[in-house]
Amino acid sequence: MTDNSKLYWVWLQSALGVRAKAAKIFTAFTCPQELYEAGAFEWRISGAFTPRQINRLENTSLDIAREIIETCQKNKWGIVTPACEDYPVLLKDIDDYPLALYTHGDLSCLKNKLNLAIVGTRHASAYGTEVAARLAASLTAAGALIVSGGALGIDSAAHRGAMYEKGSTVAVLGCGLASDYLATNKALRNQIAQNGALVTEYPPATPALGSNFPIRNRLISGMSLGTVVIEAGERSGSLITANFALEQGRTVFAVAGDIINSSFTGANKLIRDGAKPVFSALDILEEYEYSHSHIIDLSAVKPLGGEGTVPNPASAKISQNQHEKRPVSKKEKAAKAKTVPPAKRDLPPEIGELETSVYRAVDRQPTHIDDIIRASGREPAQVLVALTQLELLGFIGLTDGKRYVLI
Repeated sequence: MTDNSKLYWVWLQSALGVRAKAAKIFTAFTCPQELYEAGAFEWRISGAFTPRQINRLENTSLDIAREIIETCQKNKWGIVTPACEDYPVLLKDIDDYPLALYTHGDLSCLKNKLNLAIVGTRHASAYGTEVAARLAASLTAAGALIVSGGALGIDSAAHRGAMYEKGSTVAVLGCGLASDYLATNKALRNQIAQNGALVTEYPPATPALGSNFPIRNRLISGMSLGTVVIEAGERSGSLITANFALEQGRTVFAVAGDIINSSFTGANKLIRDGAKPVFSALDILEEYEYSHSHIIDLSAVKPLGGEGTVPNPASAKISQNQHEKRPVSKKEKAAKAKTVPPAKRDLPPEIGELETSVYRAVDRQPTHIDDIIRASGREPAQVLVALTQLELLGFIGLTDGKRYVLI
């Protein structure tokens, strides 16, 4: 059965696409159903639409909206419109707020939270991913909710950090929920849906076109009171998110990085241009200490450095050979860590043959992806899938130069 309360919202979105000036439309009409019933003459004299938009409104059938709604019902995906209680309230502050959001999970997790975005490069260094995960975990422990884009690199690390602290997290996608985009990140996306929500303004069948993602970024910042940029190059999409945040009147934060490494140029320039530098979660939370005192707990903030703070469940497992017969100083531990590569751990029995063969090909020293492909005898696409799965499970990590190391 088609949900008539959402039918006209989905119809309007189907006709106008994303980034329609919703605020302008609803100064002329009270709701999408009234707009639909008004007809072309009223659309023209309202001044809310261009001639091209009027043509699309005339040629978009309600059957398209019915089909979208039925697809969502069949797959148990939600549809959240601006008339719904669970619609992110912060999004209504932007002129081109989405006319419909498609969700997998529970988008109500955003309500009554301090929502903060963490974004950065997909090709992140070990340093960048570690900072993102630790920072997300610390912010979550203090009561914040992490919003990101569900991509590889910094995004994935931020989502994992939030879930490590048993917090909810939201991933904003640049494609429809039925798209096979980032199949390598499917396991993480499923975890996010169970511990928060996947959300997109694109109808289910929309493919992951490159042009979608810059448009999507306005929602990441729009759902959040602040945006934190970690490891972003000079042309990184993360800077688009930061610019949207500034346009929306939100606070921008950035983590400083190596000044001679181009991977950090964008984040470093943000700091130069006025973004608040971040050295701990406190640097972010103190901005909201008074406005959100009923939500955040500064005493729960964890330091980014130190032992036992890496948000990786696998790191909590201690094998017998890690116990020493005498106390070992931190200096000795550091020296040992630098000189002795970690031993390979046994994979869980449910891990498939593909992942197992790829894991065998990872040496105790940093191993380039080309060497892993050759040693495993698998197709490059298969190896990439397996490496991502092993990374998500905490058995390997990606370092500079497309090299993988044991964790």
